[in-house]
Amino acid sequence: MLRKIQQRNVQSASGSFAIVASRYNARYVDAMLRAAKAELWRAEVSQIQIVRVPGAYEIPVVAKSLARRSTLNSPLSAIICLGVILRGETVHAAHIGETVSRALMEIQLAHEIPVIHEVLLLENEAQARVRCLNPKHNRGAEAAQAALAMARVMKKLDGAGAQ
Repeated sequence: MLRKIQQRNVQSASGSFAIVASRYNARYVDAMLRAAKAELWRAEVSQIQIVRVPGAYEIPVVAKSLARRSTLNSPLSAIICLGVILRGETVHAAHIGETVSRALMEIQLAHEIPVIHEVLLLENEAQARVRCLNPKHNRGAEAAQAALAMARVMKKLDGAGAQ
């Protein structure tokens, strides 16, 4: 069951965010990208880096590169990964989805940077329309909200360790 996006009182957020977005299934991914950027802008995020890749399978290598390049001088608060994989007649989509999921999880654990996983594995275009084109359920907006929340959590943890 889809939940309606909760419009939250957005706190201003400092920090730098990156979005890695697939070009494949562009109609759906572009809508998620627009919604994610709008949500970050609403939170007054000043630094948003967007990197486009050919497909979902290419997202993890760019996310890992961004995470590796994140430094104390220029830290990333979170990396948002956006893509849409539509199932076909073979198991190829499932393999891509599983591989991307595993890779994104490993990247965030290895680099201790939140990696928000919105690479959707969907059954059909009807599901994609609801999750990507419908403003009430846009997964891009949800991804940005999760990134902002995780950035706050990580900042609190960093502050707790410094005390």
